[in-house]
Amino acid sequence: MQETQSTCPYCGVGCGVIIESEGAQITGVRGDPTHPANFGRLCTKGSTLHLTATSPVTLQTRLLHPLQRAQRNEAALPVTWDAALALAADKFAHTIAQYGPDAVGFYVSGQLLTEDYYVFNKLAKGLIGTNNIDTNSRLCMSSAVAGYKQTLGADAPPACYDDVKHAQCLFIVGSNAAWAHPILFRRIEDARAANPGMKVIVADPRRTDTAGMADLFLPIQPGSDVMLFNGMLHLMLWEGWTNAEYIAAHTTGFDELKALVRDCTPERVAQTCGISVADLTTAAKWFATSKATLSLYCQGLNQSSSGTAKNAALINLHLATAQIGKPGAGPFSLTGQPNAMGGREVGGLANLLSAHRDLANLQHRAEVAALWGVADVPSKPGKTAVEMFQAAADGEIKALWIACTNPAQSMPDQATVRRALQRAEFVVVQEAFATAATCAFADLLLPATTWGEKTGTVTNSERRISRVRTAVPAPGLARHDWAIAVQFAHQLEARLHPGAPTLFPYATDAADAGAEAVWNEHRESTRGRDLDITGLSWDMLEAQGPQQWPLPEGAPTGKARLYQDGVFPTADGRARFAAHAWQPTAEPRESRYPFSLTTGRLRDQWHGMTRTGTLGRLFGHVAEPSLQMHPQDMERRKLASGDLVHVTSKRGSIVVPVLADTTLGLSQVFMAMHWGSEFLSGVSSTGERLAGVNALTTSAFCPTSKQPELKHAAVKVLKAELPWTLLAMAWLPADKTQATREALSALMAQFPFASCVPFSNNTPLDEPGRERTGVLLRAAAHEAPPDALVMQIEALLGMTGADTLRYADKKRGQRRAARLARQGDNTTLEGIVLAGDTSAEGWLKTLLQEELPAQTYGRLLLVPGAKAPVAVQSRGKPVCTCFNVTDTAITAQLAHCHGTDDDRLAQLQGQLRCGTNCGSCVPELKRMVRATGPLASKSLAQATI
Repeated sequence: MQETQSTCPYCGVGCGVIIESEGAQITGVRGDPTHPANFGRLCTKGSTLHLTATSPVTLQTRLLHPLQRAQRNEAALPVTWDAALALAADKFAHTIAQYGPDAVGFYVSGQLLTEDYYVFNKLAKGLIGTNNIDTNSRLCMSSAVAGYKQTLGADAPPACYDDVKHAQCLFIVGSNAAWAHPILFRRIEDARAANPGMKVIVADPRRTDTAGMADLFLPIQPGSDVMLFNGMLHLMLWEGWTNAEYIAAHTTGFDELKALVRDCTPERVAQTCGISVADLTTAAKWFATSKATLSLYCQGLNQSSSGTAKNAALINLHLATAQIGKPGAGPFSLTGQPNAMGGREVGGLANLLSAHRDLANLQHRAEVAALWGVADVPSKPGKTAVEMFQAAADGEIKALWIACTNPAQSMPDQATVRRALQRAEFVVVQEAFATAATCAFADLLLPATTWGEKTGTVTNSERRISRVRTAVPAPGLARHDWAIAVQFAHQLEARLHPGAPTLFPYATDAADAGAEAVWNEHRESTRGRDLDITGLSWDMLEAQGPQQWPLPEGAPTGKARLYQDGVFPTADGRARFAAHAWQPTAEPRESRYPFSLTTGRLRDQWHGMTRTGTLGRLFGHVAEPSLQMHPQDMERRKLASGDLVHVTSKRGSIVVPVLADTTLGLSQVFMAMHWGSEFLSGVSSTGERLAGVNALTTSAFCPTSKQPELKHAAVKVLKAELPWTLLAMAWLPADKTQATREALSALMAQFPFASCVPFSNNTPLDEPGRERTGVLLRAAAHEAPPDALVMQIEALLGMTGADTLRYADKKRGQRRAARLARQGDNTTLEGIVLAGDTSAEGWLKTLLQEELPAQTYGRLLLVPGAKAPVAVQSRGKPVCTCFNVTDTAITAQLAHCHGTDDDRLAQLQGQLRCGTNCGSCVPELKRMVRATGPLASKSLAQATI
């Protein structure tokens, strides 16, 4: 067995991992105890990386050869790499010659390595001469970038993870860190345990698991963050809680801000935000008077049409109270992707250049042009993500190159995005996973390496650069992203500038040497800049481990904290207050669209789920797509959990089950960002196939950061009258699971509603070999479809042989099939199809998924109705993914636990092991402990009296 140090490919915490491998197989993964980001811990996604790397299921999803479509909507056929790159170069050269360089665009990813990012940036801006290169980081971090630059002068988070343990007050806003950044949340829990006096404030429209640890929870209305922050500053000024000395010595612009917040009275703020004056006052006091206040924030601030204003207004609070530049204090934006920071460092956005240079700055353009050896860098602003796809939809951009991202799932306003992909004359998709929705629109598909196969560097949220190392060889003909870009650039140079020396002198046949050469060029670009890393080298990263920037030449180490001297990277060395008045959401609720739709992460899933979506166990915590709604709103609309509803915005409509959720406020609904057309489908009244949650979201964006308002859309919710329903699920061989799911997914468009997801038997991680995988298809329609369609579904699930029992009632449009198999001494249910009457789902699904003995049932499996002929007890919903501990088992065990909440949690973990491995379920465990403890019982008794 070989061990390789690398990093986790998920959130921006940047956890170190040790990959265990044998030959071409990744066999295990564990947290790197020497990595300063996680000290050996991994979340539920990280701890299952080996199961989503080279497993039989995942390998079925990989893009292994270059593929070309001669015509749209035709099958893609294999071509050689030489032919693929020549075709791409010909198409791009022709487009540039005929329409100019701005007729092409590149859309890349925060999951690329820094070296990949750098080459793509140089390719677009240096060789082609267009600034039309943007990244999916535009969807997650561009408002944080703009907020830092507008106030502090540079895109440089001033705090670090270690500040969590020094903070006396934590202000968590717009972030469900318990789910989105689980390992950082473990550090918060540790800090809180070591310092019980720490105050935690959480502001969020939802009472998330993060809010569960708050001393003060502010359930603000969606989009009201700027009003909250300005109202807090109003109180700080009124009560004398600001630091006049710091303001005078280190800042400018405070008088304008002071005049602005004068109108943000506590009463007005409380009404706008939906909180009490008392809670607003407490928040302002704790923030301002704490010895050290640390703010943690993420997409709730960023994904907004006022994203820059929200970021800047929060930073204003830190500057006004001198809560910056010291241990435990500062505004700390949490990065959404593993290398969004690296992309920002190399200027991988349409408005940036290498090393935090601004495209609008003539001197900055000249510096980069000299570094690259080109005459100039174009000054015309490039198209940002939303603008790029709108331009393609309008016919302005003719050729698109998309790398390591899935805009047909993740971009807002999917109708426009898909129109863009269809209208573009040539679309290249450079991708590791053939199952990404965007692949269906590609004229040319180029296979890229992914986690475990790549080499290079990434930068995490605290400015820490880590090495990514190759553990296994690339499968098939996959190549590194930077190498593909370089090889394409060589071909394009020959067409655009024949005979000229190359701008890309990197050895693509020597992965480490070539990637290091790219990185060294990037390093040189940082000389003298705020992120200077000229004192860093790959040798230092090998010998001393991950390092933080800045680390200029001659410095022994990087800086953990910035601005400790009160000097900022602005022309006068002072930070700038930014006076932003509150603006409502781009699409406020109104009578026709009375609900605020918020999107966000699930605990165990990642982005569009091209990787995590192959692993059934990661669907245990949240098994299927759904819309969450407050029970009172459901009652008013006569909805029950599980009912199908139409969720409609001004851009589209989808059908999805609704579930009751008390964490939401009234007139608010929530749906996870992950559910795209790969897992959820439906057909509109015009016959158009709809594309998951982002069929609803708006492309309205912040005017400064150009980041779209993915966090809020106004919607209406109406019950869907689809009386004919279907449930089909079966265990499948691992090497057939993905192909079966893809075949079933292809049938989803034939129903007004359908979802298709994997499932598993959720065996504990420390019991390898017992894991089973299956596929679950759910559908609904106005009337029974042709029998042939249901029979096709049965055939795909292997339910055609003598081992399958059948029942059919054509008059009622009902069918039922049950496949049985002998497992040791027992007979188990291996597959079911319920068509027309799914009322028996509850017990049959339990019988199948929990592999309970079925030999006593026989033909009773086919009897219509909801009631099981013999009592079937479900184990409940998994809470702990690592050890398959369910909510039912936890509740039963808590009845025997005694003492304080901490004592009861310890007893629970000691008995069931839940929360003792990755810890991702600990916030939910604590919530269950609180809900069943003495204080909860006392509150219930008082309420009853």
